[in-house]
Amino acid sequence: MPLSKRTTLTQFLIEERRRFPDARGDFNALILDVALACKAIARAVAFGELGGVLGNQASEAGGAVNVQGETQKKLDVLSNNLFTQLNEWGGHLAGMASEEMDLPYQIPAKHPRGKYLLVFDPLDGSSNIDVNVSVGSIFSVLRAPQEVVAAGRDVVESDFLQPGTRQVAAGYALYGPTTMLVLTVGNGVNGFTLDPNLGEFMLTHPKLQIPADTQEFAINASNSRFWEAPIRRYVDECLAGKTGPPGKDFNKRRIASMVAEAHRILMRGGVFMYPKDSKEPAKNGRLRLLYEANPVGFIMEQAGGRASTGRQSMLTVQPSSLHQRIGLIFGSKNEVERIERYHAEPIKIENDSPLFSERGLFRV
Repeated sequence: MPLSKRTTLTQFLIEERRRFPDARGDFNALILDVALACKAIARAVAFGELGGVLGNQASEAGGAVNVQGETQKKLDVLSNNLFTQLNEWGGHLAGMASEEMDLPYQIPAKHPRGKYLLVFDPLDGSSNIDVNVSVGSIFSVLRAPQEVVAAGRDVVESDFLQPGTRQVAAGYALYGPTTMLVLTVGNGVNGFTLDPNLGEFMLTHPKLQIPADTQEFAINASNSRFWEAPIRRYVDECLAGKTGPPGKDFNKRRIASMVAEAHRILMRGGVFMYPKDSKEPAKNGRLRLLYEANPVGFIMEQAGGRASTGRQSMLTVQPSSLHQRIGLIFGSKNEVERIERYHAEPIKIENDSPLFSERGLFRV
């Protein structure tokens, strides 16, 4: 087989590093360790039942309900272990945090410590794995506070509570018909496809850009009775199509796997909504700020899109806890900004609208 002329992930990172002559290479090595974890997870996902990794993790094998209140799948536990084991040894990290762990993960004493923090959802959409729908991993890299680096102390929760603007890298791996790694290091967004013959991520989608306009939206319509008025208004207008204010027809799409939703939008545009609602008033949303909303938001904005709570830019939100939940709207910039305008100047939705009328699809 002839050598590919495509750029490998390693080559790409070396070229990026050349923009910073004083860089020592720690950051590149960290990203390559993350990529290795994603390759290992991709292999486990590909084997599925043949590898004995489907279904819930048995309690005697360490399974439990995680901090999110979700029953852990076998692949959740396996993926989390792969992330920690393949990233703890290199001397690049001061600590890690994961959806699957209540507390920050400390770098074992036998390994050197570094200046970065890694936060991740090791297997997003794991509820879909048993039905063979695309799933993925999401990650974000932050700088550890200087006092942590200087003292070499164990990390604590407050060290991770940094707004999304402080991210130095973010990405996701998509385990679908092909395995892809989508990455931003603050200089645009690039997509890499795993070459199964070489075992290397190859640059296949350089400088990804999200169209500013779209005719697709994604939302869980079963929660419509709990939506706030601005979201009801927006969805109603989308379904009204050419007869509504947008003056164009929309298609509704939903995969129920955030990585897959983000990837579709990155490839062809669209808007995704998982907004704050009144279903569980004590929660400010459903998605996790640090290891879902922030990395996806960083990717979207680096690709020319927008990510928002509906009321402010997602990346400006100051985290208050490690597993904080939040509402998230992201995608094509003009549509997200329209939803933000509706939140800023909400208009009462009347029940004679096509969507919420007596015969409406989402009658409440």
